[in-house]
Amino acid sequence: MHLTYFDSNSWLIEIDGTRILLDPWLVGDLTFGSATWLFKGTKNNAHPIPENIDLILLSQGLEDHAHPPTLKELDHNIPVVSSPNAEKVVQELGYSHITAITHGESQTIKDKVEITAIPGSPIGPTLIENAYIIKGLESGKTIYYEPHGYHSQEIKSAESIDVVITPLINLKLPLIGAVIKGQKTALELCRAVKPQVILSTAAGGDVSFEGLLLAILKAEGTVEEFNELLKQKDLSTIAIDPQSGESIELSLV
Repeated sequence: MHLTYFDSNSWLIEIDGTRILLDPWLVGDLTFGSATWLFKGTKNNAHPIPENIDLILLSQGLEDHAHPPTLKELDHNIPVVSSPNAEKVVQELGYSHITAITHGESQTIKDKVEITAIPGSPIGPTLIENAYIIKGLESGKTIYYEPHGYHSQEIKSAESIDVVITPLINLKLPLIGAVIKGQKTALELCRAVKPQVILSTAAGGDVSFEGLLLAILKAEGTVEEFNELLKQKDLSTIAIDPQSGESIELSLV
């Protein structure tokens, strides 16, 4: 299994001979509703668009998961599996093969990989986006991805999760609280499913940020501190802080 990190929530997952581009942000800036005065993310070093992609996987419809400039650049004939909210984005861009799945539904890719949607992050008062369990059907290895740290009981009762991709730090806004949950929820998850490896996402990478939001957004915790928490709880899980563009080969038991 290989995992390559492209900043923010963007990953290339290679499992059982299948290349999955997850929540890609590869070109242009990251903004929300073109409000650059509020928030703007700029990559310090661009990464080339990966070749031979078998699937684009989108967990949410927000720009940091379904990034319109990147999706415009990618081949629109690549199959897409998405949340119903992200489906609207790729439909408007003219993608040819889109499968939206809701919580409890699964999609099999080339008889090699099964992707199951479970409840993930709440967006507003009524919408709950997708988290995913990605399973290699030949190896039997599994990856769980939830980019905001909201972990449902469904994943906590899962029989076997080998790799987790989720935030390991907290990002908080005054009066609102945590918009990204890390340390506590990730530790509870590791105690429940005991993954071999957990990789930090959402707040990392080689990116410069600006805008009003940065002045009030508060970060708490580090991956190093999280590794210490794992040791204190006698958990064998290894926490990794991926570097921008780094390809990580995981040799799983």
